[in-house]
Amino acid sequence: MQTRKLGNLEVSALGLGCMGMSFSYATKLTTAEGVALIRAAVERGVTFFDTAEVYGPFTNEEVVGEALRPLREQVVIATKFGFDIDFATGENRGLSSRPEHIRQAVDGSLKRLDVDTIDLLYQHRVDPNVPIEDVAGTVKELVNEGKVKHFGLSEPGVATLRRAHAVLPVAAVQNEYSLWWRAVEHNGILAACDELGIGLVPYSPLGKGFLTGAMGKDFTLGDGDFRKSVPRFSPEAIANNQILVELLKRVAADKGATPAQVALAWLLAQRDFIVPIPGTTKLHRLEENLGAVQIQLTAADLEAIETAAAQIEIVGERYAPAQQAMVGVEAPTK
Repeated sequence: MQTRKLGNLEVSALGLGCMGMSFSYATKLTTAEGVALIRAAVERGVTFFDTAEVYGPFTNEEVVGEALRPLREQVVIATKFGFDIDFATGENRGLSSRPEHIRQAVDGSLKRLDVDTIDLLYQHRVDPNVPIEDVAGTVKELVNEGKVKHFGLSEPGVATLRRAHAVLPVAAVQNEYSLWWRAVEHNGILAACDELGIGLVPYSPLGKGFLTGAMGKDFTLGDGDFRKSVPRFSPEAIANNQILVELLKRVAADKGATPAQVALAWLLAQRDFIVPIPGTTKLHRLEENLGAVQIQLTAADLEAIETAAAQIEIVGERYAPAQQAMVGVEAPTK
């Protein structure tokens, strides 16, 4: 497995997003199944694993912790804080990045992951009520205490990213990025990462499964699947957006690859500090995704994809309004 740098943090070129094993989708894995899949990823060279306290809530961190406990020295574990979750009921009461809450969340994550330090700690979403200087300052204290090694932000506004980085170097920004959601190319985030030496960790690099080609125009989502609330997964959008999958299929046929592998290879080709974290619940999909690092897209390939993609109008927003309101937020000034 090739490696890449997120700031000063070295990780495998592809990570594993663990959320879907126990959260958001209709099919969830048992703890034993999740542990087996995560360990299979390590055996295949993956060293970078992504989770969060809100996934479950709490249960996903426990699965990741159990899976990686005997492999701790071989891996990098990323988790996130930023939501006010009732520890008794699991109720999500909204955003909170108050310093005292960050400390409470980190102590909980350390316990559930069964680790002494968190390799990469993200603010999951910017809290519009807490200055980012207070957030970064609190994480800096946690770094000095040995509880955290590296700091990250997920879906920040670009000004907030710069302000945070001035207090504590940001190793990585986690944002949605794929051939069907390319906002980071236009909103200043990718440019800021270029300038400041910050890694970019694309989540949903396969369009929440759509870019794999597994969702035909008549595809329907199961009960309990969060994508049912996402405008981009309405029946009309699924049917209309097949044109992007057809593009990936054409390129894949020329490369002896799959659409998913081409989608991931395209992301890897955008910058050498980009580390996608595709998630899966299936071993064969894990192996398919990891095969993307062997796919070489030439400059001509990338230009052809760009030209064709520019003619495609994607139908549907990526989030429902409530979720969209939490991305790209600028933190208040002190």
